[in-house]
Amino acid sequence: MSKVKDLPGEAIVTATRSPSIGHSFVAYVERVRGGDMGALPAVLGLIVLCTVFAIARPAFVTSINFANLFTQGAAITLIAMGLVFVLLLGEIDLSAGFASGVCAAVLAVTLTSAGLPWYVCVLAAIATGVVIGTALGALVAKVGIPSFVVTLAAFLAFQGLVLVLVDEGTNISIRNSVIVAIANENLPPWLGWALYAFCVLVFAAVQLLRAAKRSRRGLTSDPMSLIAARVGALAVLAGLAVYVLNLERSRNPALVSLTGVPIVVPVILVLLVVWTLVLRRTAFGRHIYAVGGNTEAARRAGIPVDRIRISAFVICSSMAAVGGIVAASRASSVDPNTGGSSVLLYAVGAAVIGGTSLFGGKGRVLDAVLGGAVVAVIENGMGLMGYGASVKYLVTGSVLLLAAGVDALARKRAAAAGLR
Repeated sequence: MSKVKDLPGEAIVTATRSPSIGHSFVAYVERVRGGDMGALPAVLGLIVLCTVFAIARPAFVTSINFANLFTQGAAITLIAMGLVFVLLLGEIDLSAGFASGVCAAVLAVTLTSAGLPWYVCVLAAIATGVVIGTALGALVAKVGIPSFVVTLAAFLAFQGLVLVLVDEGTNISIRNSVIVAIANENLPPWLGWALYAFCVLVFAAVQLLRAAKRSRRGLTSDPMSLIAARVGALAVLAGLAVYVLNLERSRNPALVSLTGVPIVVPVILVLLVVWTLVLRRTAFGRHIYAVGGNTEAARRAGIPVDRIRISAFVICSSMAAVGGIVAASRASSVDPNTGGSSVLLYAVGAAVIGGTSLFGGKGRVLDAVLGGAVVAVIENGMGLMGYGASVKYLVTGSVLLLAAGVDALARKRAAAAGLR
């Protein structure tokens, strides 16, 4: 845009132009050098891991294993998406794993014993998550008990509650076709391509509208070449993913056909878009970042800190409920181990590996998706290579420690550069 100002005998023209793609790249490198790493470590780690596993075990890059990656990491990713909100406040929720187990048990009991419709059972499971989050958030925000202590106590208590719900160890089978389909069925190939086209068009529209809005306000916007590169990259990567997922994966297609994008993928995409909009486009999202960045400053600015904290725990436990539903769907059953074992560790690891800071004030819901992909790739690839649980835990723990170390070093560098 340009602005012309007439002076005696001359005209001065000032223009606000979009930087070139080269300038945008240089600016990005400077941000990285200044400590703003973003999702770069997770993306690089994902590329390295996929390359190593693809070379070591060619079966890793088959269509059936590619589809398995989505279903294996879905529950962890969904729980991690909720944990992002709590981590943004500088808090922690150690009960998220078994909270998902409690909600899954509520789903199973209401489906089997009560015989209620599937949608009522899903609402009951999510409502259970809301109640859990409200109780945890109130204890942290109103009573003042540290979140570590509150959620550790809940972690222990929820194990007992799961046992009570499943009759001290009974395995409750889930036979409802709708619930089982969430993590075990696929979209028709044509619907997968329709979803692909819709996502690419919406992403392109959002990028263009944001650039136009910034230009109207006289702000520097991304160059069209950079926007085109982003849209093109998404179109190519997503197109390849849909193409591979639409290939026949069954060993006996005459008996049963396995083609299409897993149903759980659009579930994750919808929740990713919703929570991203909440964090980036609402006052509530800005308040989350403000409280996580400086609680006292947020309080003095008039932000209802206690309400924000409670809301974050409610979102976390509600997403744990969704993760529990997906886990129950994948296993077609619920038992005392649902939500236990390594679920919490992997969920927290996914959020942190993806780029969410343990110190609060920095993170995105997308981080949980990227981190969840890293965790799923590690678990899947190690399994294909024949390694046991011990090696999986060692590798995942090392990756988590590395991610936390990168975050700590990035914060120090940002502070030294005056960015924090």
